[in-house]
Amino acid sequence: MENHFHFGEDKSSEASNDGIDRKGFLKCMAWAGTGVLWMMSGGVLKAFGMSEMIDKTTGGIKKGLIMPKSDFSFVQISDSHIGFNKPANPDVVGTLLATISKINNMPTAPSFVLHTGDLTHLAQADEFDTLEQSLKSVKTEKIFYVPGEHDVTDNGKLYLERYGKGTKGDGWYSFDSNGVHFIGLVNVTNHVDGGLGYIGGAQLEWLENDLKGLTSSTPIVVFAHIPLWTIYPQWGWGTDDSAKALSYLKRFGSVSVLNGHIHQTIQKIEGNITFHTANSTAFPQPAPGTAPSAGPMKVPAEKLRTFLGLTSVNYIEHNHTLAITDTPLIETEKAGGQ
Repeated sequence: MENHFHFGEDKSSEASNDGIDRKGFLKCMAWAGTGVLWMMSGGVLKAFGMSEMIDKTTGGIKKGLIMPKSDFSFVQISDSHIGFNKPANPDVVGTLLATISKINNMPTAPSFVLHTGDLTHLAQADEFDTLEQSLKSVKTEKIFYVPGEHDVTDNGKLYLERYGKGTKGDGWYSFDSNGVHFIGLVNVTNHVDGGLGYIGGAQLEWLENDLKGLTSSTPIVVFAHIPLWTIYPQWGWGTDDSAKALSYLKRFGSVSVLNGHIHQTIQKIEGNITFHTANSTAFPQPAPGTAPSAGPMKVPAEKLRTFLGLTSVNYIEHNHTLAITDTPLIETEKAGGQ
């Protein structure tokens, strides 16, 4: 099976000077479940890879399945790195547009989109312009942002000019939608030694006050760029003072923490809190500890689907249990007889 997306005039039919067949690369990148669809129905929060949902509705990998009904849904994308142009992905705009195509082809438009940071690669004005122009085509009511460390190399000046209206401090804020309280945290402006994220005292105080007026039955979704749990501190994959923030969330029955930064899907359940990191729309990174350092990972285009997967995260409000199912995309393909 092939997924086809049109990105405008196609000048990529031949391999470039660096040996990369861009047309073939984008066809394989189209498999990337680089957006995560979150659906809430009757107190149950579920996550689906974008490719999974599109395949369900277009007769692809899993024929005959339909999109579940839900009270509302939203999509998480992350790490678009507009401006990056190295061999790990020679066309990050193209792969972002592929993700947008998946969002726009869903039978029901999501209520909104969350972008969990590293919108750009170097926080340049033209990179922000390209991102903004690309995202104008998303069929949704609103897009919410938090910055990644690549977005604040100018101390966050351009990011805040574009996305900081109505936010506090370095860009943190909260909002409510369909009975769920959403909190956007910024943990990239004050890195500590080793590159770990850092929330800081002022933001922690704001978070504590923001939660005070909520009942413990209110579903909470927290989104930030760097993971709020320690995945691999040697690479800065964690947040130094996240324990304090998480302590404010322990009294709530349903808490989901959504992050980016590590360019791969990893889940963890700790008490009432589900942690979920999203794939990048730009390029993969190595699994924790499997390379000398973190960074863009070049893989053969035809191997990309082995790095991808379908994930289901279920939250049952009444007994606070969660179940996570991971299915590698390549295994799903075989199961479907493709």
